[in-house]
Amino acid sequence: MSTIAEVKQRLDILELVGEYVALQKAGRNYKGLCPFHSEKDPSFFVFPAQQSWHCFGACATGGDIFSFVMKKEGVEFGEALRLLAQRAGIALGPLEARDRARDEKRERLFQINEAAAEYYNHLLVSTQAGGAARDYLSRRKIVPETIKAFRLGFSPEGWETIKSYLRKRGYAERELVEAGLIIEKEGGGSYDRFRNRLMFPISDVQGRVTGFGARALDDSLPKYTNSPQTLVFDKSSCLYGVDKARDAIRRGDAAIIVEGYTDVITAHQNGWRNVIGEMGTALTEKQVASIRRLTSNVTLALDADLAGEEATMRGKAILACSNAEAKVIPLPPGKDPDEVIREDPALWQKLTEQAMPIMDFAFQSVLSKVDVNRARDKSLALQKLLPSIQEIGDPTQRFHYVERLARALRIKTGDIEVALRKLKTAEKKPQHGKPTEGSRPARRFVSSPVEEYCLALLLQHPELRALTGELSAQHFECTENREVFEKWQCSGETHDLETELDRSLLEHLYYLVNRAFPPSIRDSETTRRLTLADCILRLQERLSRRLETEKEATLGLEREKGGLSSELSKLREQGIAPGQQLQDIFVKRGKKPWVQ
Repeated sequence: MSTIAEVKQRLDILELVGEYVALQKAGRNYKGLCPFHSEKDPSFFVFPAQQSWHCFGACATGGDIFSFVMKKEGVEFGEALRLLAQRAGIALGPLEARDRARDEKRERLFQINEAAAEYYNHLLVSTQAGGAARDYLSRRKIVPETIKAFRLGFSPEGWETIKSYLRKRGYAERELVEAGLIIEKEGGGSYDRFRNRLMFPISDVQGRVTGFGARALDDSLPKYTNSPQTLVFDKSSCLYGVDKARDAIRRGDAAIIVEGYTDVITAHQNGWRNVIGEMGTALTEKQVASIRRLTSNVTLALDADLAGEEATMRGKAILACSNAEAKVIPLPPGKDPDEVIREDPALWQKLTEQAMPIMDFAFQSVLSKVDVNRARDKSLALQKLLPSIQEIGDPTQRFHYVERLARALRIKTGDIEVALRKLKTAEKKPQHGKPTEGSRPARRFVSSPVEEYCLALLLQHPELRALTGELSAQHFECTENREVFEKWQCSGETHDLETELDRSLLEHLYYLVNRAFPPSIRDSETTRRLTLADCILRLQERLSRRLETEKEATLGLEREKGGLSSELSKLREQGIAPGQQLQDIFVKRGKKPWVQ
């Protein structure tokens, strides 16, 4: 039995969730206030028979014990597995055991970064040397309370200040190099990486300091620099301020993404606590995956110069493949969020309310710079916009933008469709060699057979991707399968999945890639297509049955509030199918239906 299966067998979801939520009996199930968003009436249910949970309120999502811990603690699958295995008293397998030393080293680096953050903050607020940094913050109207909350600091000009302090605290020089706080000299010795800079501690969603951002206080270049890649710091996955913004993002089910450190700090200081920073680069898939664990509603507020527009365009495809609902705040020319908020908070509020869909922003940015009477400009517009249009998953939305682009450029929609097909063909990657049975560890995971069969078909036969329009992550009840499916939606290539998936899921991936199919499926594309269609149908039927069970729980909840019976009766008189009735009422009441 795999570690995942054993964890599920030993732990009871009712007991686990009960430690976070005050639950009360509701028929055969239990209900309580959702731990992921603010509410007055309970919309959160636990279903002991299915060992699952579901929020029928603002979250409109659910899952098993793994997805609950991932969402509640803001961690990835591997960390959730480690926490739950420890709770269940399960010894980690050989693969996980080999990572134990790595985990201990990570913890040591967290401790070093924490000590450094405390010392840098002391140098900023309590020493004469930190005067220039304090003056800079004062000019930016950053108040002492905010300095304390974000633990801002100062690194002095000395070459061995932080090195000397941390060595006295018992940390070895090699550890300080591994933490990225000091740099080794070629001829021997070492020196502080950060000197005469304003320091911004960067924390993960759990509040652990992973690294630092630093701004020069003189003419030194680069103006901004970060910690190097370490065992705990990866700039491509960091989101500045996420530990401070996590709860606000969940409560409001929305996140605003800005570029700089001071953009985040000023926003929080002025009451916009759902703002996080993308570390000054275009959004990465890792960053988007972290955001998606908190919300699917994302608004980008980037500088309205060329760099900002390009960053927005590059982030478009990533947000699309993650099914995030993305918008853009068009900022005044030459202004960044920090300046707008400091100078005119009311204007910032208005801009956030007027945020436009990201594709509309892309069209506006590109088409405003072209002359539609020039063939060269038309070609340039197509070159910039077609990749983003191609990434739109919904066919109706994609055709909407095809038509819109055709009208704007005064060309036929058919010509754009042809260009899209050519682009898709050109971007197809060659098949990577699949790992052989003998070269990979034996299968350890036990999961839902129909989910596994469906995933194995998709992973081994990429041509089936076009048939998965009706398939969503919601169809996969097991978190390990859902994780694989969501990453596959974005990449589709086994080689890419190996780098994107949590290490604890690689064995499961290898099992799926190597799963044997009968000759009728291996040799016949028609049979493969029919088999996949059958898998999808079975997954849909299973989802319908689960939703029916959950709907009964919701009906009981609504009956307690009163007023639902008459609404259901009206819908029945209109001939609306029973399975759709409750969804229509939810939409009418301004709530999210649970089937997206």
